[in-house]
Amino acid sequence: MRSKFLNLALIFLLSFLVNPAFKGRSVAASPRSRRRYNVGDVVPLFANKVGPLHNPSETYQYYDLPFCLPGQVIPKKASLGEVLTGDRLTNSLYSLKFQEVKREDTICEKRLTRNEIAKFRDAVMNEFYFQMHYDDLPLWGFIGKMENSDVAIEETGPRYYLFKHVQFDALYNGNHIIEIRAFSHPNHAVDITEDTEVDVKFTYSVFWNATTTKFQDRMNRYIQASMLPVNRQIHWFSFINSLVILVLLTGLLLMFFMRRLNNDLRMCAGGDEEEEKEAGWKFIRGDVFRFPSNLSLFCAILGSGMQLLIMLCFLFALSFLGIIYPYNRGALSTSLVLAYAVTSVIAGSTAAYFHSQFAETGWERSVMLTGILYPGPVFLIISIINTVSVAYQSTVALPFGTIVVTLLMYALLSVPLLALGGLIGRRCRPEFQAPSTNKHVREIPSLAWYRNTPSDLFLGGLLSFSAVLLELHQFSVSLWGFKIVVLPGTLFLTFVMLVMLTVVLSVGLTFLQLSSEDHKWWWRSLLRGGSIAIFMFGYSILFYTNSRMKGFMQMTVFLGYHALICHAFFLMLGTVSFLSSFLFICRIYQVIKTE
Repeated sequence: MRSKFLNLALIFLLSFLVNPAFKGRSVAASPRSRRRYNVGDVVPLFANKVGPLHNPSETYQYYDLPFCLPGQVIPKKASLGEVLTGDRLTNSLYSLKFQEVKREDTICEKRLTRNEIAKFRDAVMNEFYFQMHYDDLPLWGFIGKMENSDVAIEETGPRYYLFKHVQFDALYNGNHIIEIRAFSHPNHAVDITEDTEVDVKFTYSVFWNATTTKFQDRMNRYIQASMLPVNRQIHWFSFINSLVILVLLTGLLLMFFMRRLNNDLRMCAGGDEEEEKEAGWKFIRGDVFRFPSNLSLFCAILGSGMQLLIMLCFLFALSFLGIIYPYNRGALSTSLVLAYAVTSVIAGSTAAYFHSQFAETGWERSVMLTGILYPGPVFLIISIINTVSVAYQSTVALPFGTIVVTLLMYALLSVPLLALGGLIGRRCRPEFQAPSTNKHVREIPSLAWYRNTPSDLFLGGLLSFSAVLLELHQFSVSLWGFKIVVLPGTLFLTFVMLVMLTVVLSVGLTFLQLSSEDHKWWWRSLLRGGSIAIFMFGYSILFYTNSRMKGFMQMTVFLGYHALICHAFFLMLGTVSFLSSFLFICRIYQVIKTE
């Protein structure tokens, strides 16, 4: 009866996390966008940015291209997250009134100079798109099109056309705006192939239609790609793949390792010295709790990993509550910055907690290294990306004020909380009861090549990576594409199974290491769990080479962000791996001590 109840609970949990209806509620509009309009009310249309289609990080301000300028360009006040994600909203000449139809209204008439034509032609050549926002709904459209001539290409080459008419199709339900799309009409285009001045009349049309879609479901259209049958099959196949690997490894651990461990413990209880020689892990009880080298760095990794782990769980909770959702401008970036600053107290307390158990002094150094271990690489990589973005004059470049605010937030919020956590961890430390440690370090016998550290790390990283490969690909497509093909519920399930798999691998491989009378398990258990980061970064390079992304700036942003993501996974899973091995080792040697 109990087993049946657990199966039903598991099925309910999976359906709850993967159900499209749940996902629709999780991406409901934020309270500030819950506006009601009357017929004829002016709803501002904000121009945001432009950029090449296949380089999602290479974006520029909308008016960097010679579009029709309003009398005064007024930037919209942006949040910290919007600035971090490169959003630069400004006013535009488009006038879209609620439920008011317009047909070919003129924005402006202007003569394009040769320099302006060259800018537009370069944008069309690189498949530039534009992005706008209307009632907090993002919309996209292309700037122009390129067509090959019927004559041989080497004689005339392709022709470049600039779209001069944009059609907006909006949907409403009652007093709410539900959806809007931008369509650049191909029949309204001007040839800009030649470097000759041309007169252009820019126009636009607006059409309104009623819909039955509810206001709280209006963001669902942006995640429709994740609901396609092909993508849903990929998610389920990925989930089943991860589950099969986890079940097989768990079964292997229970059948072989746990049986062997129980036999060894029975031998120890029986006191048969001849049989006891077969259990090599019991002979190193005087060395297995010998503290690792570079203890401060070791504890700093544990503190940073625990902080990132708690922060990730917090972000998952926010996504399930609907606070952050796809295309909610800057919400994810703002949540990341604030969550990291607040969870600094967890980092400091974890680092000091472990260091104080193993050593009486030096915990301050562990706390200080914790404050550098992840923010240091972040600052370095963001500085490189920002330098390149400034050279390209991209919106990805952070303004000086944003840099100052971020640094002040780190100095005035994160650092004090880190120090406070260190004091808490120091005071709350338990007394570590380890068996007596031998005065002389026991010599480790020579081992076969497949039991050495490189082979151990390769096996641990490969098995974990193979379980999440499909979902990692879907995540990369969502991150660097213009469609959402993976959602928080799916990512959460995948991450939970990855953590469980890391625990199983860590316990099993650590027991094999101790059975070989190799007592240097501390760093090895940590590196074993984090080794998946090497495979993840290698896959990111493969993903980039197989994509249509190009250019130095896009490559810098891509590799920089993936390096930070992989570094975070190294810290998180390394921490999980060590803690599981540590608890396992404490348990088995406690049993020996009791017997």
